[in-house]
Amino acid sequence: MVDFLDELEKDVPALRRYARALTRNIDRADDLVQDTLERAIARRGLFRPRGPLRPWLFTILTNLHRNSRRSDRRRGETVDVATVELATSAPQPGHLALAELARAIETLPLDQKEALLLVTLEGLAYSEAAAILQIPTGTLMSRLGRARATLRQLTGGETQPHLRTVK
Repeated sequence: MVDFLDELEKDVPALRRYARALTRNIDRADDLVQDTLERAIARRGLFRPRGPLRPWLFTILTNLHRNSRRSDRRRGETVDVATVELATSAPQPGHLALAELARAIETLPLDQKEALLLVTLEGLAYSEAAAILQIPTGTLMSRLGRARATLRQLTGGETQPHLRTVK
């Protein structure tokens, strides 16, 4: 039998990766993961070991992130000085495409962004991602479809990468 804390520790890298993709801020992501682990340990008795621990942890993280966004919205927007882009030399076209894709993902509604990141970044099965988000699998697939269509539109389609010229 695998110990609860050992299994919890095994999932920390995946939680950090998902939190960083959701928040796009290393410090906030680390705080989010820490809050997730703290809550999981505190409510350990609520975990029903019918399956792996991972989906339960992702559910906690997703709910904490949603709560954080709601309270941030009530407080107003803050600008992190570290995220302000300074003028730099033009990067390679691949970097431009990745940066453009990252910006496009940021514009997605939260429900589509969560679905896209769980399936594409974490490689979860549709049923597993749907369980984490507490939605039917069909709804998850619809959100993925809308997210992918929006990304195709924002980035110029699958066959022709749309890169903005940086002067």
